[in-house]
Amino acid sequence: MNPKFIELALKKQRLQLQAAAQRVMIMQALESTTPAFAAAEKIRAGVRWAKAHPEWLAGIGVALAVARPRAFFRWARRGFFLWRSLRRLRGAVESILPAH
Repeated sequence: MNPKFIELALKKQRLQLQAAAQRVMIMQALESTTPAFAAAEKIRAGVRWAKAHPEWLAGIGVALAVARPRAFFRWARRGFFLWRSLRRLRGAVESILPAH
């Protein structure tokens, strides 16, 4: 066989082994992030549920307003400030990042 061909085949094999080792290292590094992504996915699922069922949120809000008006208004004020802050943050991020 041609020595150049053998050299290229060996180089290819070394690169394949190196790539396999790098894949293993990446997978090990990503395993530590799994709990954070799982928590974020649960939050996203909760937000999707809340958007799909606003009547439940309204019912809970009315029940809380009737049962404990002070607590209702305290949480409503916090929710309003959170909503406003998130809208401002979203606007800032959209102004920095280009649109898709």
